[in-house]
Amino acid sequence: MQYRQLGNTDLNVSLICLGTMTFGRQNTEVEAFEQLDYAWAQGVNFLDAAEMYPVPVDERYQGLTETYIGNWMKQRNNREKVIVATKVAGPGDFVSFIRPDMHFDRKNIREALQGSLKRLQTDYIDLYQLHWPDRTTNFFGKLGYQHAPENDGAAILETLNILKELVDEGLIRYVGLSNETAWGTMKFLAYAEQLGLPRVVSVQNPYNLLNRSSEVGLTEVLMREQVSLLPYSPMAFGTLSGKYLNGAQPEKGRLTLFPDYTRYLNEQGKRATEEYVLLARAHNLDPAQMALAFVNGRDFVASNIIGATTMEQLTANIDSVNLNLDEGLLAEIEAIHVRHPNPCP
Repeated sequence: MQYRQLGNTDLNVSLICLGTMTFGRQNTEVEAFEQLDYAWAQGVNFLDAAEMYPVPVDERYQGLTETYIGNWMKQRNNREKVIVATKVAGPGDFVSFIRPDMHFDRKNIREALQGSLKRLQTDYIDLYQLHWPDRTTNFFGKLGYQHAPENDGAAILETLNILKELVDEGLIRYVGLSNETAWGTMKFLAYAEQLGLPRVVSVQNPYNLLNRSSEVGLTEVLMREQVSLLPYSPMAFGTLSGKYLNGAQPEKGRLTLFPDYTRYLNEQGKRATEEYVLLARAHNLDPAQMALAFVNGRDFVASNIIGATTMEQLTANIDSVNLNLDEGLLAEIEAIHVRHPNPCP
C-alpha cells in the first residue's frame, strides 16, 4: 500500500480509502467485517462513512454503516490505528427524517456528531466532513448555476465557528468538505486564515474518467492551498468496469438494483465509457483497474474512495495501487477526454 499526506495535516492515509455506503443495505455486517478485515490486511488505514449511510437512504437502515464500523473497531481493538472519516448531512427532503430543519448550525452539527460518535463507539472523529453545502449551489450533477442567496442556510462563518468548538473539545481532529465548489472551498479557507479557525484539509467530490469537472476550477485551489481531493465514485457507480454496456443489467449490480441512479448512464456517458473500456482491453488491462489507476495517479488526490459489494471487486479495486499507467496510455485517455469532455458532471 502507498500512503499520502492528508492536506497539510500529520495524517498519512492509504492511497485507497474504503468507502462503506453499502454497509447495512447491500452488505450485511458479516460481509462488512470481511471487507474491513481484508482491506486492513492490505494496509488500508482510512475508512469513509456518513451519518446518513447506507445509500440509497432509507430511515429503516440509517446509521447501520457507522454501527458496523464501530462494532468492527471494538472487536479488533484497533481504533487508535484507524483513520475514520464521517459526514454530517445537509438540508434536503430526502434526509429530513434524520432531523427536522437540517442545517449546519450548532444544534444540528452537535446532534449529528454525537450520533456518529455513539454508533462508531469512539470519542473522536479524525476527519469530520460537511456532506454537501447548506446553500443552493451546484452539486450532485446539477448544471447551470442559479444564484439564490436567500437559500444560503447557515452562514459559512457560523458553521466554521461551531467546528472550532468541536476541535477545541477534542471531538474532531480535522475538518473536510464534500460536494463543494471552488468558491465554497476558498471561503472556508479565507475565514480560517483571517480568524484562526480550523483549516479545511480535504474536499470529497466525485472524480472519475467521466467526470473530471473538478479540474476546471477546484484543482487549482487544492494544489495552491495544500488541500487534498478525496475522490468518490472513481468508477462512476461501476459503469467504467463496462458491466452495464449494451444495456446489460448484472443481477446484483448497483444500477440494476437501484435504477434511479442515472448520473453515469446518459448517451454521451455510454459512448465515452465504451471507448475507455475498449482502450483498457486493447492494453490487456481490467477496465475497472485502469479507471482507478488513473485517479490514483493524480497528484492532487490523497486517497481514492473505493466501494465494493463483493470480495472479488474489493480485491481488484485495492490491487489498482500496483498499476501505473504509462505516458502513452495516459495520452490515449486524454484523447478520449477531449472527444468526450466530462460527459457525466
